[in-house]
Amino acid sequence: MSVNKIRESLTSEIYPVLEENYETKLASVLIIIFADSPKILMIKKPITMNHHGGEIAFPGGKISDEDNDLLDTAIRETKEETGIIVQRGEILGQLKPVTTLNSGFTILPFVCMLNEIKNLIPNSEVDEFLEIPLMPFLQTLADDSDPEHNSIQEMYTFTFEKHLIWGASARMLKQIVTKLRTNG
Repeated sequence: MSVNKIRESLTSEIYPVLEENYETKLASVLIIIFADSPKILMIKKPITMNHHGGEIAFPGGKISDEDNDLLDTAIRETKEETGIIVQRGEILGQLKPVTTLNSGFTILPFVCMLNEIKNLIPNSEVDEFLEIPLMPFLQTLADDSDPEHNSIQEMYTFTFEKHLIWGASARMLKQIVTKLRTNG
């Protein structure tokens, strides 16, 4: 699939404020797709973190008082965790909010496409950067019927090398798969 087709499929209106009264903590992430042969940037969190330690995720985090909205949160957290500076105008769109099952967050995912990324600078919340070839990665989708969580939410997994991506990040990736298949 071409970069232009991916861009077209993932472009949407941006509503960076969740109007509903969520009983969860609010957070956002930035899904960065980059390069001519599209890759997606994910991070591995240190095993020592209180929330989601050792998991594969997108740069992002919980909203703070200094943020005007959840898009500010995603941009700020991405800069803190990766050193990448993204402007609001570079955001293509957003996905539907995703709620974590264990830590009680509602996460609003935003999507951007960059020509390249370089000089990644991890902070203490990043153990490793993963630059994953987008299309082969999305084809690893597995619909897991997890008996421990069935009927709570749809469960999916993706794999990259020795890494298993599951939970909220996998549900975000599933939304991307659906958009690309619908518009592809």
